[in-house]
Amino acid sequence: MAYPPSLTEAQKQYLHSSLTDYALAHGLVVRPADSLAPTNPSNTLATAAPVTLFPSLFPREAWMEARDVQEMYNELYVRVSRDEKWLGEVMESLKGVDEFMERLWAMHLKLRASGFAQSLSLGLFRSDYLLHQAEGDEEVSIKQVEFNTVSSSFGALSTRVSDLHRHLFSIGAFPSSPALNMDALPANPALDELAAGLAAAHEAYLAQQRKQKKNNVVILFVVQPGERNAFDQRWLEYTLLKTHSTPVLRHTLAELHSLAHISPSTSVLTIPHPSGTTVEVSTVYFRAGYAPTDFPTQTEWDAREMLERSMAIKCPTLITHLAGAKKVQQRLAEPNQLEYFFPSSYSNLISRLRRTFTALYPMDAHSQPGKLGRHLALQNPEKYVLKPQREGGGNNIYRTKIPTFLNSLPSDAHFDAYILMELIEPPAARNTIVRGGELLEGGVVGELGVYGVALWDAAENEGGLRVNREAGWLLRTKGVESEEGGVAAGYGCVDSVCLV
Repeated sequence: MAYPPSLTEAQKQYLHSSLTDYALAHGLVVRPADSLAPTNPSNTLATAAPVTLFPSLFPREAWMEARDVQEMYNELYVRVSRDEKWLGEVMESLKGVDEFMERLWAMHLKLRASGFAQSLSLGLFRSDYLLHQAEGDEEVSIKQVEFNTVSSSFGALSTRVSDLHRHLFSIGAFPSSPALNMDALPANPALDELAAGLAAAHEAYLAQQRKQKKNNVVILFVVQPGERNAFDQRWLEYTLLKTHSTPVLRHTLAELHSLAHISPSTSVLTIPHPSGTTVEVSTVYFRAGYAPTDFPTQTEWDAREMLERSMAIKCPTLITHLAGAKKVQQRLAEPNQLEYFFPSSYSNLISRLRRTFTALYPMDAHSQPGKLGRHLALQNPEKYVLKPQREGGGNNIYRTKIPTFLNSLPSDAHFDAYILMELIEPPAARNTIVRGGELLEGGVVGELGVYGVALWDAAENEGGLRVNREAGWLLRTKGVESEEGGVAAGYGCVDSVCLV
């Protein structure tokens, strides 16, 4: 089946203009890059977010499997974040070779020694997958790229782009195709589900503090200065207020250093409201703090520590943030690690999780898997990607660039800061990416992310999982020639599924 269907020039113009107007009218937007808007006074300009012209074909069975295992993945990473001894061994392997992770872990240990004020934790997770089709094989499966425990973005815009493609189909903007029908274009609940997860934490805090009034208790979004992807965050804010009567305030780490206050007696976190009042913070949602560039000075580090010390529920806590390290993903793929975290009654679910793994190797000089990882990275790198413990896109090293990069490190001890992953081989696909008003047609690769919400009490010896659910999905698509896929980093675009 030829897909996407071909367009006449008139059809292309109608589809493009309908897409652009719908995106602008429905908040499917980002702030423009400096190259497109050299002057943007008071951040008053916006542009349509990069999206695909057509929804991309995706196997229904693989899509359903990725969604079905999300609750199991949520529970796994909750268990990892609760097992300080196991996670501490992983962090110890990064000591001396990854200053950022080492400093976050040291902060966690320091605060644990003095005692945490809040035992409840919230996770808005996302598990990312690529379709894998081995050469000469007709079977297509999903393989996990990574698991995100901090700042899992684009939930709101992924809902908007699903609505966009459904709208374009309903007005006849797409030419006839056997693949295109409304049943194949599912509505995406990510925006509502993620907002509901934040609201659940807010309500849990109110119940814990025995508070009835809501108007003086807010959720705090910790954001980056000059955030281009602010509208993805704003839609969560607007949904929280409209659907859950829960207000939101946004601040950077630097701003919070001077604005936020913790009560010495209760550890309650308060911040000033623009109206002139002071409000209490129920939940701190981090959309910043996942990269070293978010901590340019000691001020930001001090602010992060202050927030962690507070009574507010964190999304995520430091230890849950660290649970999303690539080294954790690699360790979980080792024999018997999933069995360590789950009882034997989970054996079927463990098998399903393990089927989503691709080959992962440590890079240490002592273990046999580490020695193999080093050999493959230096001698046979063509089918591998080297990954540091970083989020946000643009950090990985691919294929034949790996040996040169490794040899540029200060010493081979610094190899330990990375993991080696076998590249996933997605099937060929085509689409048109709409970015900055241009139509870029060609081969594409789509990465499916499935969101999850988890709310748990770390003080409970067993279980403690109060909320655990799958929460919608994201499809990010990039040109086949691009190795990175981050939308905010400028590599990909937001897409939706056309199930086949």
